[in-house]
Amino acid sequence: MKATAKAHPIQGLVKYHGMRDEDQRLPYHDSISLCTAPSHTKTTVEFDGDLDSDTFVVDGEELSGHAADRVAKVVARVRELADADHAQYPVRLESENSFPSNVGLGSSSSGFAAAAMALVRAADLDLSHPEISTIARLGSSSAARAVTGGFSDLHAGLNNEDCRSERLESPLEDDVRIVAGLVPAYKETEEAHREAADSHMFEARLAHIHDQLAEMRDALREGDFDRVFETAEKDSLSLAATTMTGPAAWVYWKPETLEIFDTVREMREDGIPVYYSTDTGASVYVNTTEEYVEEVEAAIADCGVETMSWEVGGPAEVLPEDEALF
Repeated sequence: MKATAKAHPIQGLVKYHGMRDEDQRLPYHDSISLCTAPSHTKTTVEFDGDLDSDTFVVDGEELSGHAADRVAKVVARVRELADADHAQYPVRLESENSFPSNVGLGSSSSGFAAAAMALVRAADLDLSHPEISTIARLGSSSAARAVTGGFSDLHAGLNNEDCRSERLESPLEDDVRIVAGLVPAYKETEEAHREAADSHMFEARLAHIHDQLAEMRDALREGDFDRVFETAEKDSLSLAATTMTGPAAWVYWKPETLEIFDTVREMREDGIPVYYSTDTGASVYVNTTEEYVEEVEAAIADCGVETMSWEVGGPAEVLPEDEALF
């Protein structure tokens, strides 16, 4: 059976860093994000008894090695849960991103979320979005939040009952706009997570992260734009401090990244509601409101970078048959 799904990538607001269980991708603490649309990953999967083996293709390139192993882990979990005989057949999976990957814009989150959603449908499983989030999490912890969409909270835990994502309702959803400043410097998130606990700043991050999570949840519930994105901005700095002080001393930011930071601060001093945020990468999310998005995007473009303007995206969804990639 064939199925196609779409998911939006996430911007981390209070980000997880490091994993207590790398195999099951169980983070040390909760994390909160928002999905960015219309950027998306579209994935088509088909279980086919005529195939010799599983094949995984992303943006026209067949995956191998560690990248293929990550997808295979998600496929294996779906097969474990499925009763349908055809779910045990070899699977063909093809995926396309509508935005650049491996530059800090969350492509792994939307990729594994779309894969999990399509696989679940193709395997005839009837699961809720939080349940599907536990499957997507096996590929990437951030993908769990891309499954539930909007503003979402991935709860930490030691099992699939606890470590799953839930959507957080907020009156901010319709008004928030995200200008992505693309700084195309390749990054590798896996290694940064692997060595997170070796940073002398890691314990300090754990000491304050629960206050940030509480602040973020309250601000989202109240619809307080400034509290939400000031908290996200400060969390970005905290995350960077941890990655920069690990054994490999990862420094993702580039001169353009810092120029965007300065531009955002100058706009804010002029009374514009705008804040920056980064994940593990050089590209920058610039968060503002619908009223100011055109002015903000023009200022970020003046930094000499490519820009994309997004809004808050919804949960992963199954698409009609005529939208299949093959």
